Parts: sequence; C-alpha cells; structure tokens
Amino acid sequence: MQGSANLNVMMKAARKAARGLVKDFREVENLQVSSKGAGDFVSRADIAAEKTIREELMGVRPNYGWLGEESEPVAGKDPTRRWIVDPLDGTTNFLHGLPHWAISIALEFKGEIVSAVIYDPAKDEMFMAEKGQGAWMNNQRLRVSDRKQLIECIFATGIPFGGRRELPETLQQLARLMPATAGVRRWGAAALDLAYVAAGRLDGFWELGLKPWDSAAGILLVREAGGFVEPERAGDDLLTGRGIIAGNSEIFERFAGVIRGN
Repeated sequence: MQGSANLNVMMKAARKAARGLVKDFREVENLQVSSKGAGDFVSRADIAAEKTIREELMGVRPNYGWLGEESEPVAGKDPTRRWIVDPLDGTTNFLHGLPHWAISIALEFKGEIVSAVIYDPAKDEMFMAEKGQGAWMNNQRLRVSDRKQLIECIFATGIPFGGRRELPETLQQLARLMPATAGVRRWGAAALDLAYVAAGRLDGFWELGLKPWDSAAGILLVREAGGFVEPERAGDDLLTGRGIIAGNSEIFERFAGVIRGN
C-alpha cells in the first residue's frame, strides 16, 4: 500500500513505540509474581509508549488535536483534525506475558476517521487503512470474510471484568448468540479484534463500554475491508456511544439483531 504522508508518520510512530514496549514485555515476565509491581511497571510502559507516539505525531503535525488514553486531550490549533491513540491495547495480556496486544493510532478529520494503524509487535503485523484506499496488513490487501450462516461464524467480544456495569447485559447477549454460532472468542484487545474482522479471521465483533481510542482505528479498517460497523444502540455516536457492532456484510444484520435482542 502506498500510504499518505500522515499514514507513514503513524506507522513510524507505532514502530518506534513498539521497540520500547517489546523491551518492557520481556521484562514483565520477571515481575509476574508481584501484581502490584508488575502493574506499576506496565502503567509506566503505557505512559512511555504514549509519550513516544505523541512526540512523533505532534512533532510532524503540531497543530492537530490529541486524544490519548494516558494523557489529557488537546484541542489543537486545527479544530478539524485530531489523533486518537491507544499506546497499549491489551494491557492485561501484556501484564500476564501474553503476546497479544497492540498499538492503535487513528486520524480523525471533521468527525470521521480517515487514517488508521494497528500494530501488533509480537507478530509484526501492521494493519493499516485510509478512507477510500482499502485496508491492508503489511503488503496484503484485506477483505472481511464471506461466511453467510451464523452457525459457521466465530465472533469476538470483551467480557466485562471487575464488576463493570456492562457485565449482566453482555452475559445476556452471549446467551442469545452462542447457541447460534461456531464460537465466541475473548482475546482481550479490542483493536486487534476489529483488525481480525477486517482480515476475515473473525466474522464479527461487538463490545459494550469501549472508549474512542479502543475502536477508532479498527472501525476504519473494517469498513475499508468491506465490512459494516454500527453503534450497538441506534442513534448513539459510534465513538462515544455505549458500544459497537462490526461484522462482514453477509451476516451483519442477523448478528446485530441477536446482539440487540431484536
């Protein structure tokens, strides 16, 4: 894919932050015995990665706005553009030494995501998309799956933990969906779940309680790979509503109907 100048800046920033995170990931295995110590360590890794990404992006585009998980939002001199960044999606996986986590960077223009990068350093898979240019993983064009029967499909979600208020409703959604499918996965990194829908590895994904930095880049990837993404609740904003639903075009309406309880 011949990306724009902005996309190239995003990929460079993701790779630079990844170098520090990969080094930290090797260290985290030595800290697993102490969840507090390891948790503090991972939070420092998170913050350091965001600092690296922010310096790279804002150094090249100083007038753009900023929305990141680990820092205060910045309006920016250019009110039409902002970066939306999750420096470490899948923090719990990272903390436990599970090699399934990613860096997610999106560029928003006038309220719409126009460029997206999701980088999985453990597998060296760089997912990227630009509006109207398709979705790619490294040098491979991505397409959503074409499965047409729910019973043949596998889906992913994030099951709420730690007493979060979305848990009862998510369990009801699982109870409706699981008998009709080939399986549901809980990988622990929403950005990669969306990237996997774009790549046809998963047929669909839904989750309640996401933040904009969890889903912004993945939304564009799925759409540019030929899939559909909608708010979980009709009328909600896609980035700030209570949840999202994504899937291939063949099963989306039925899948969304099951999740919504229609």
